[in-house]
Amino acid sequence: MKLLVPAVTSIALLGAPAAMAADWTGPYAGFGIGHADVDGPGAADGKETTFGGHIGYDYDFGDFVVGGELEVNRVDLALPAGGGTIDNVANLKLKGGYDFGPALGYAVVGGSRAFTSLGNDTGFVYGLGVAYQVNEQFTVSGEVLQHKFDNVGTTTSDYDSTSVNLRASFRF
Repeated sequence: MKLLVPAVTSIALLGAPAAMAADWTGPYAGFGIGHADVDGPGAADGKETTFGGHIGYDYDFGDFVVGGELEVNRVDLALPAGGGTIDNVANLKLKGGYDFGPALGYAVVGGSRAFTSLGNDTGFVYGLGVAYQVNEQFTVSGEVLQHKFDNVGTTTSDYDSTSVNLRASFRF
């Protein structure tokens, strides 16, 4: 028995796959689902499930990864108290993060465009995310994003939105 435990442990360690040294360089595309919490003027607050698609490119510099991404999400949120509706949100994001091997922690910053019943408005987006490479072609990730829009359409209405997204991406 004294020899059996070290022998089994040695075999298990020798037979275990090595940690994947992920390369984040390359294009990717995917889809996501999330939840948005929008704060508008007065009592015009709302919460809704979102879904959409994204396409981007990352470049791995060893320990650090930079990239860019275009993301479009369907929101379909009717805000109470005459706050209008938010139909879609598009984000053009710059991404920078640290390569932990199969995991990537990153921050995003960029421009955002809200398509609403009150008119369209350009604002900005920023947030944090983490991605994990399941294999060379498939990545799962999560992001928390903050959107800021001022003077939506021809109104003086400001909208702030916090969204949490779960995403799946296919790397090419």
